[in-house]
Amino acid sequence: MKAVPLGTAFLMTRSYAIKGSKKLLNAWAFYDWANSVYSLVIASAVFPLFYGALFRTAGIEKVAVFGGEIARAPLISYTTSIAFLFIAIITPFLSGIADYMGNKKAFMKFFCYLGALSCMGLYWFSLEHIYLGLGCYFFGLVGFWVSFAINNSYLPDIAFPDQQDGISAKGYSMGYVGSVLLLLFNLAMVMNPASFGIEASGGEVAEVKAMRLSFLSVGIWWILFSQYTFFHLPRGNKRKGERSHVILNGFRELKGVWYQLNHDTRLKRYLGAFFVYSMAVQTVMLIAAYFGEEEINWGSDSERTTGLIVSILLIQLVAILGATLTARASKAFGNIPTLIVVNLLWIFICIYAYFLITPMDFYIAAGCVGMVMGGIQALSRSTYSKFLPRTLDTASFFSFYDVSEKIGIVIGTFLYGVVAQNTGSMRNATIFLGLFFLTGLLLLTRVNKKAPK
Repeated sequence: MKAVPLGTAFLMTRSYAIKGSKKLLNAWAFYDWANSVYSLVIASAVFPLFYGALFRTAGIEKVAVFGGEIARAPLISYTTSIAFLFIAIITPFLSGIADYMGNKKAFMKFFCYLGALSCMGLYWFSLEHIYLGLGCYFFGLVGFWVSFAINNSYLPDIAFPDQQDGISAKGYSMGYVGSVLLLLFNLAMVMNPASFGIEASGGEVAEVKAMRLSFLSVGIWWILFSQYTFFHLPRGNKRKGERSHVILNGFRELKGVWYQLNHDTRLKRYLGAFFVYSMAVQTVMLIAAYFGEEEINWGSDSERTTGLIVSILLIQLVAILGATLTARASKAFGNIPTLIVVNLLWIFICIYAYFLITPMDFYIAAGCVGMVMGGIQALSRSTYSKFLPRTLDTASFFSFYDVSEKIGIVIGTFLYGVVAQNTGSMRNATIFLGLFFLTGLLLLTRVNKKAPK
C-alpha cells in the first residue's frame, strides 16, 4: 500500500480506508454497480416498453396535460429535456455548497435516495395520474445524474493519478455487469410472468404488471448496494473553522473554481473537447434504440422487440471489455492519444451506421458501439480527474464536467432531431454526429500543446 501523503488525513473513514487503498477504491467503484441499473432498466429498456404499452392499451396517442393535448413521444422527450436542464442548473450550485460545508456524501445520499424512491414510484405510473408518473420519472433522472456527478467528484479524493484510469474503468465495468444481471431478471419476469406468480389484474395484463415490479426492483437494488459505498466513502473534504452563510459562501466557492478553470489552459481545452465529443456520445446512447426501430428491416414486431433487447444487452456486455482495453491503452500510450483514437473509431461507426439495413448490420454496429462507449466514458472521467489542480473543491470542479455533459445531451439530441426531421431520415443525422466526433478529435490534439505567452 502506498504511504499516505501529508494532508490526506481527511480521507480516513470509520473503517480506516485511506486514499489509494483497495477497500476505498472498490467501495467507490461499487456505486456504479448500485446505480447503473437505472440507466439500463429505466432509461433504455423496460420503461420505454412500459410507457408505449400504456398508450397502446388505452388506444390513444395523446394525453391531456398542462392544459392541452400532447403526443406520448414529445411528452416524455420534453420531460427529459427539462430534467437535464434542471440538473445542469442545480449541480454546480449544490456542489459549491457541498465543497464549502465539506459534506458532499450527505448530498450524494439525498439524491441517491431521491432517485431510487422515484424509480419505485413509477410502479404507480398511469395515464389517469400522469402528473405523479411524470414527477417520478423527472426526479428519477435528477437523483441518478446528480448523485453520479458527486460520486465522480470523489475520484481524485480516493485514488492517486496512476490508479484513476483503472478504477474508473472498473467502475463502469461493474455497472455494466450489475445492470445486465438485473435486466435479465426483469426481462424474465416480463416475458414469462406466470413463472413468477404474476397474474393479470385490474384490467392490466401480467406483462405490464411485471414491468411495474421491475421498477420496484431497481429502487431496492440501488438503495441496498449503495450502502457499501456510503459506509466507506469519507464525509467530504474536511474544512477548518465554522461554516456560515452557506448559500453565499457556496456560490463564492463555485466562483473561485470557475476562475481557476479559466486560467488552467490544459483543463479548459480538455473540457471544451469533452463537451463536443460527449454531445455525440450521449446522443448515440439515447437514440440508438429509436434508430434501430425505425431504420432496420426486422421483419415483424416481435423480432423487432427481441432484436432491440439483444442489441442493448450486447452493447452493455461488450462495453466491459471496451472499458478495460481503453484503460490499458491509456497506460501504454497516454490518455489524450487514446481518446483521439477512440474518437476516430466513433467516426467510422457513424459512417457505417449510415448504411445499416439488416438486423445483423445492427448487431455489428451495437458491438462496435459497446466497445468504444465503455472506453470513452471511463477514460474521459479519469482524464478530467488527472488534470485537476491540487484542490479540496473536487465536487465543484466535477460539477462543470457534469454540466458540460448534460448541456451536450440537450443540444445534441435537439440538433439530431432537427437534422432527421428536415432531411427525412435518421441516417443523415449519423453523419452529422460523425462531424461532432471529428471536431472533438481536433480539439483533443490541442490539449497538451503549450499555451501562447
